[in-house]
Amino acid sequence: MLAEGNKLKSVLDPSLKKDELVIGGKTFKSRLMLGTGKFPDFEVMKKAHDKSGAEIITIAIRRVDLSAPGHVGLLDSIDMKKYWILPNTAGCATKEEAIRIARLGRAMGINNWVKLEVIPDAKYLLPDPIATFEAAKELIEEGFVVLPYINADPVLAKRLEEIGCATVMPLGSPIGTGQGIKSKANIEIIIKQSNIPVVVDAGIGVPSEACEVMEIGASACLLNTAVASAEDPEEMAEAFKLGVEAGRKAYLAGRIPVKEYAAASSPSQGIIGK
Repeated sequence: MLAEGNKLKSVLDPSLKKDELVIGGKTFKSRLMLGTGKFPDFEVMKKAHDKSGAEIITIAIRRVDLSAPGHVGLLDSIDMKKYWILPNTAGCATKEEAIRIARLGRAMGINNWVKLEVIPDAKYLLPDPIATFEAAKELIEEGFVVLPYINADPVLAKRLEEIGCATVMPLGSPIGTGQGIKSKANIEIIIKQSNIPVVVDAGIGVPSEACEVMEIGASACLLNTAVASAEDPEEMAEAFKLGVEAGRKAYLAGRIPVKEYAAASSPSQGIIGK
């Protein structure tokens, strides 16, 4: 009866709202975002996207040259009615490049969103904080919905929120490394001080790591390599879906306090012999 009562309450109590992700005025049910690079082929990519339950798919604007070898058919392989496309500025090393590519994406008629990446560092692929901030400011003034990819820097994250970014997207560890969450302490600070969604992007290698950042309150995770380069991208995509969902449910449920000493789970009253 308890379970049934809780179910009834969830239906009748208007204060219990649906747990949805809101970015730039748009609402999403899934908290997992996926990329389009590194998949063996477009068919595998399509199946992985479907298995993931993701609603937001990010694409590099520089890959949308439909006549370029290896790029033909990319947009044809993404159901634009099913997925919200998040254009990104991957491959841009300067503020000027990133702004130009973002404008190109909007001119192509995709939408006015941009995952802002400014990465001059070819070895570690770490984003440039100053160029990212400056580019974000200009793009926001031009009416873009800006989702900046950044190092896990709480001060920068707050500054980007203050100028009007729709999210901040701190890295867990360097992109494509699968090293997991190396910057957890800083990500926790960013989450605590943010009034906009915090999307952990880059470095996540397995679903347990996605679950980990969702458990501490991240709004969503964005993945590419962890799924695309897995032995079975379809199965890995579904595993990440479940990991993100489990982490979010755990965060909402509220974990038990961490204690120094053991505490018995059974009551001491009524024990035979006492």
